Amino acid sequence: MIQMPGMTEWIIILVIVLVVFGGGKLAGVGKSLGTAISEFKSAVKGEEEKKETPAPSEKPQE
Repeated sequence: MIQMPGMTEWIIILVIVLVVFGGGKLAGVGKSLGTAISEFKSAVKGEEEKKETPAPSEKPQE
């Protein structure tokens, strides 16, 4: 059966990833991921606001 890695294994994996990709590239990926998440949240929030606000009623012509 496959076990989840422990703390020591996660540290080793993190060190290997840092060596392979470098700190700069990982920072760029993190920044891009954060931007994508914030854009997604704002899009979802905008959709919720559209649903909550009633459509403007048309004025009857005189």
